[in-house]
Amino acid sequence: MRPVSPEIPAVQAPPISVLSLSIPVAMGYVPLGMVFGFLFVQAGATWWLAVAASVLVFAGAAQFMMVPMLAAGMPLASIALATLVVNLRHMFYGLSLLNKLPHQPWARWYLVFALTDETYSVLTTLPPGTTTRQMVSVALINQGWWVLGTLLGAVIGAQAQVPLVGLDFALAALFAVLAVEQWRSAHTATPLWVALVSYALAQAVMPQQALLISIALSVVAGMVLPMWLPTKVAP
Repeated sequence: MRPVSPEIPAVQAPPISVLSLSIPVAMGYVPLGMVFGFLFVQAGATWWLAVAASVLVFAGAAQFMMVPMLAAGMPLASIALATLVVNLRHMFYGLSLLNKLPHQPWARWYLVFALTDETYSVLTTLPPGTTTRQMVSVALINQGWWVLGTLLGAVIGAQAQVPLVGLDFALAALFAVLAVEQWRSAHTATPLWVALVSYALAQAVMPQQALLISIALSVVAGMVLPMWLPTKVAP
């Protein structure tokens, strides 16, 4: 008789608390969404249009850019083109996530739509084996924080004339938190140094397009550095 080999249990991904992952994003999205809702209403629009913009557009910085353009009466085509230029950096985000995006069309298209800077940062720290439902939940909850902030700013903030001093720093603080989480999950400072050097070079060469150029340089470095750096052999 052949000895019966014991069955090796399958390795499962550790449980993920989607809500806890989105809490740092909420600390930035809710106050910034309030600022957008407040400014949108102050520009002469109704409160529900501000909420609709956060649901249907959900472009962060591009939404703030919309406010003076709408107030100036610029045509919709010009606003759409400006939004496209501001969000060109998302092409690089999407390329780096192609292998992680789910195969279901509805989930894939929603994640493409909801791929903001902060959602991208959270998705890249998720462990292997993360389900489609968990990935979509992260993006959906993050958008929910932004919509909630927009609603509060448009309905309550505009009526109460809430002072906005200091809220402009919320996004910078949010990016600092996300950068630390990326550093901790990667266990190396190389991506951080690549980003800093890329932005410094881009700022020196072409300051007006520094963000787009630095992202492109970081993508190139991400493709080239793994071929130069020695690969660690597991013991």
